[in-house]
Amino acid sequence: MSSELRTAEAGAAVRIEPRARPRTSLLAKIWTITAKDLRSEMRTKEALNASIAFSLVILVLFSFAFDPSSDQFQEFSGGLLWLVFSFAGALVLNRSFARETQNDCLDGLLAAPIPAAALFLGKAFANFALLIAVEVVSIPVFGLFYDVHWAGQFGELALVTLLGTWALTVIGTFFSALTVNLRMRELMLPTLVYPLMIPALMAAMKLTTDLLAGTPINAENVFGLKLLAGFDFIFTLLSLVMIDTVLVG
Repeated sequence: MSSELRTAEAGAAVRIEPRARPRTSLLAKIWTITAKDLRSEMRTKEALNASIAFSLVILVLFSFAFDPSSDQFQEFSGGLLWLVFSFAGALVLNRSFARETQNDCLDGLLAAPIPAAALFLGKAFANFALLIAVEVVSIPVFGLFYDVHWAGQFGELALVTLLGTWALTVIGTFFSALTVNLRMRELMLPTLVYPLMIPALMAAMKLTTDLLAGTPINAENVFGLKLLAGFDFIFTLLSLVMIDTVLVG
């Protein structure tokens, strides 16, 4: 009788032991958020189609206003390209956290066992991919309408584009989280983002103008590249530190 009782107690002890939950890595959590946002955007293509259409319309309209063969145009060709990227990017960045306001999805994400930094990076990578897609479409059209031979400096131009786009992505995603509960967030986001983006945009514009003119990155303009890299590092770090306060309070 006692042996049967001990056996039953041992079985009960085995049954009540909690099962260990599989631990998900930080990279897997970031990828989950990135994939979720990309799938959500690919279903509707609302922000992507609007951004591509906006950038193409601006490029076509300005092609009638300027003479691509003039020396004056060569001086601000990079500026025109980055202005298009910046304004088109605002359409993508506005939707980053705004799409989570429906059905209290943002509250669900904050309640999930995901660090705020992972949530921020996941959304930033999704926005970065969408902005790159807009730029991949815009740059060939820019070269076609403005007779710009951008392929000759493709590697360096790609590097500048990636660094400048990440700067826009980090700042835009952070302030998208900050303004998500504001009624006029579509107006507030560009108002907050563009002043902070001035150093990065100036560096990207200068480097892009030089590269489109056939001048490679050298000792005279390499400071702009260093500025872009430093800007990306500093604001990425600041965003990761402050995003928990912005989202949770």
